[in-house]
Amino acid sequence: MATKAAALAASCIGRRQHPKSTTPLFLKHHLSLLSNHHAPLSSPHSQSGYKYFVVRAIQGASTDSVASKKSQQNESESSNWKVKMLYDGDCPLCLREVNMLQERNKSYQSIKFVDISSDEYSAQDNQGLDYETAMGRIHAILHDGTIVKDVEAFRKLYEAVGLGWVYAITKYEPIATIADSIYGVWAKYRLQITGRPPLEEVLAARKKGGTCNDNKTCKM
Repeated sequence: MATKAAALAASCIGRRQHPKSTTPLFLKHHLSLLSNHHAPLSSPHSQSGYKYFVVRAIQGASTDSVASKKSQQNESESSNWKVKMLYDGDCPLCLREVNMLQERNKSYQSIKFVDISSDEYSAQDNQGLDYETAMGRIHAILHDGTIVKDVEAFRKLYEAVGLGWVYAITKYEPIATIADSIYGVWAKYRLQITGRPPLEEVLAARKKGGTCNDNKTCKM
């Protein structure tokens, strides 16, 4: 009886020390292969290396998955878009609207989003619209190459994702002129409103490859 009790106690202790593993099966398989072809991980340095490999393997798989999804999304956008939106990715208020449109666009796939603050932005690929021009006010490019700006750009973008009714009234005068005037004031002062330097300073910093005030990067 004493022997059985001792064996039972040892079994319980062993179970507490070695809880049931939750490692995915594919990781178990690869880790078992590693353990069969490498020296036992007995030292602290070896255990650290073991953990590092597992973390890096998971991170690598996650990164590949995200990259693949982005690639598929870009391919879909490049083939199906009806209107291209040029937006300032460094503008926090602008991004709220962009995020909303991107969410709607998941169902329509009719807008291609182009961040003009990106290092990859090219005026040549966007009807010659350089950074300074695109930063001055909102621009959109229709699939046939037509450039629209100001409130008309918003109207085309919203129509592309089934929200045309929001800007429908801006097709008619005098509403169209009033709407453009109001937007013009916002466009003129939006950098200051969002706590960024004036456009002249942003452009100068970009040409020098430097940074804006308050550590806000001015990308080329």
